[in-house]
Amino acid sequence: MNASNILAKLENRTPSIMGQLSYKQSAVLLPLISIQDETHILFEVRSMSMRSQPGDICFPGGRIDPEDPSPKHTAIRETTEELGVNENAIENIVPLDYIVNDNRRIIYPFAGTLLHPEKIVPNEAEVAEVFTVPLNYLLKTEPEIYKVHFQVQPEEDFPFDRIVGGENYKWNAGHIDELFYQYDGKVIWGLTAKILTHFLQLIKQ
Repeated sequence: MNASNILAKLENRTPSIMGQLSYKQSAVLLPLISIQDETHILFEVRSMSMRSQPGDICFPGGRIDPEDPSPKHTAIRETTEELGVNENAIENIVPLDYIVNDNRRIIYPFAGTLLHPEKIVPNEAEVAEVFTVPLNYLLKTEPEIYKVHFQVQPEEDFPFDRIVGGENYKWNAGHIDELFYQYDGKVIWGLTAKILTHFLQLIKQ
């Protein structure tokens, strides 16, 4: 097979994220609600019975199911299931930048308006409680930033003899910034804080 035939097979394909099918993919909704004519952002506290991240603060959302037609549909479906609201109560849904992280996860965040917050009935199996934070407070608050450093640890049988430098190879050990917001005794951090910061930066522009 010559080079022209090889490239002809590739010319009409749409690029995506390499290895995307092996990534865990989820979608979340950053819900905006109105309380006494002031805009708030709603957060969930994960139930302590959850296997993953019990007690953490998050946005409504979850894994993209094979039958979900789109990440947006997932964000809406998960929000209705977790908060006990009707799909019609979620409006003006817009996509934010998606996240690809080193744990082989892709997260598709959306922002939208959640109507009739007084009708929220949290699913106790997943949600311990919900609370809101005024948007104006968050716009005026800079998150605290702490670095988490990663150490490269090859397996015991790693073939050092095949790479230049052998056991003295200089690995690029990276780090991430972890962001923290605090409000009324609640601590917002992790991916939720990253999505929140991204949203705040967009609306400040």
